[in-house]
Amino acid sequence: MSRTTDQDAPPPGQVCPITGHRIAAGNAIRFALIRPGLAERILKDFPDIKPDDFVDRTALAAYRGRYVEDLLRAERNELTRLESEVVASLKNQDILSVNVETDIDAGRTFGERVADRVASFGGSWTFIIVFFGVLGIWMATNVAIGTGAFDPYPFILLNLVLSCLAAVQAPIIMMSQQRQEAKDRRRSENDYRVNLKAELEIRNLHEKIDHLLNRQWERLAEIQTMQIDLIQDLKAARGTPR
Repeated sequence: MSRTTDQDAPPPGQVCPITGHRIAAGNAIRFALIRPGLAERILKDFPDIKPDDFVDRTALAAYRGRYVEDLLRAERNELTRLESEVVASLKNQDILSVNVETDIDAGRTFGERVADRVASFGGSWTFIIVFFGVLGIWMATNVAIGTGAFDPYPFILLNLVLSCLAAVQAPIIMMSQQRQEAKDRRRSENDYRVNLKAELEIRNLHEKIDHLLNRQWERLAEIQTMQIDLIQDLKAARGTPR
């Protein structure tokens, strides 16, 4: 980085637009050579400064410190704002996550509760054991009674009872299956909403983290540049005859 123009002598009696005092020989820098970020910071306080004006290096060093403080303060404020947005966004997940089982079961009618109980009992080992037990007792009793049996062989009445049981049980089980399908559909929709919200939140967090890292890198690079300029100014000041 060339700094030959930094040593351009200001006109005699040049007054620093920042301090309002005369600039000592060898302690001036042309305003056009100041870094854009630092120059913008100075122009906020002194908008009448021209690119060809000379600025006192001492005042410039003071503004470098203010500029760095502004960068760090802006970073802290941004972190606080991002944390607040993340917390608020995470809280919003509570309205998406619902207990599907509780919502559906709370609205069941009497017939739906009966259908669930019948389907639950009909699909268990208890039903199978009871079913074959009743069949065995029915057939054994009628065989043992013999001629006066209420349902002699070939057990026509038993066949009628079994047919009626199958005819009634089938639609009841189908009603329960339909409710289970509706429950599964509600559960899938809820899972989809929750997963989509989580995916969007993770993507949003990644974007915020990337943005924050980029902003921090820019600030660190700017601060490092200010430090390099300050070191070079100190070297130039030491090399200037007094």
